[in-house]
Amino acid sequence: MITKNKQSNETIKEMARVAFPNKSVVKIKELTEGMCNVTYHAVFDDASESILKIASEDTTGNTSNEINLMRAEVSAMRLVSDNCSFKVADVQYYDCSKTVCNGDYFFMEKIPGDNYIFIKDNLPETVIAVLDREIGKISKELTTITNKQFGFLGDEKRYNSLFDFIKVMLTNLISDAQKRSIDIGCDAQRLVEQLDSEKYVFDSVELATLVHWDMWEGNVFVKNNHVSGIIDWERALWGEPFMDDRFRKHNRNENFLKGFGIVDFSENELCRLRWYDIILYLTMMIEVFYREYEDKGQYQWAKEMLLGVL
Repeated sequence: MITKNKQSNETIKEMARVAFPNKSVVKIKELTEGMCNVTYHAVFDDASESILKIASEDTTGNTSNEINLMRAEVSAMRLVSDNCSFKVADVQYYDCSKTVCNGDYFFMEKIPGDNYIFIKDNLPETVIAVLDREIGKISKELTTITNKQFGFLGDEKRYNSLFDFIKVMLTNLISDAQKRSIDIGCDAQRLVEQLDSEKYVFDSVELATLVHWDMWEGNVFVKNNHVSGIIDWERALWGEPFMDDRFRKHNRNENFLKGFGIVDFSENELCRLRWYDIILYLTMMIEVFYREYEDKGQYQWAKEMLLGVL
């Protein structure tokens, strides 16, 4: 995968030496679950552990909506650590100098527990209900972190209205698809015209809040049948809470909504939810080709989902 900037053990040991001069790495293991950056589990001679995450050397494999992803992730994690009660990993060392490694990287605390996606099938429905409510509460707590303007966390550009930001996200995706001749299954120009005609549904959202954007089960850790932490903040943005993956058509469920504290949606909210569905499914279609996935199954699935909401 083009975004997997793998490094030799020698380079990783040097990165660790710079970050932790008083201890040495004795074990390195690549964690293969992620779909973008390469991640390693490092064990030190004092039995401590860290997770090392390394960004790609360049932006060749990124879409236009993916801007300074590692900077965004570190910023989001620090914001959450300072302002929220739920667990994110402590950032132990962050280096964007490219002196030791050809990509940005950071070491972080190892979150306790298991990845939710790997254990979900073996959990009773009662536990899944508890976890989904807890994820809803986490999403709600994120709304306490606010900003006057909208935009990607890793980008310096900000937008005064949510509509302006959403239109940039949509037109970026359309442009990305056109650059790689990706079939998005619909008329792109008509899609933009329809968004313009529904601009008014975004007007009521005047304050931006921190949004994880990708809080599916694969980014949730579980210990003792409770959420023990949230990972992968690289796509974090200043937007509307409903933009997160958990509110998407394929993922929204009653227990999550109970945890978030919402029972139903207004007509304008349902319209915005549909646009956020469109943006996610387009993203999932297009990234298959930018990341150079061998398996195109995600593209086919996302295309079907997109056609189902158009």
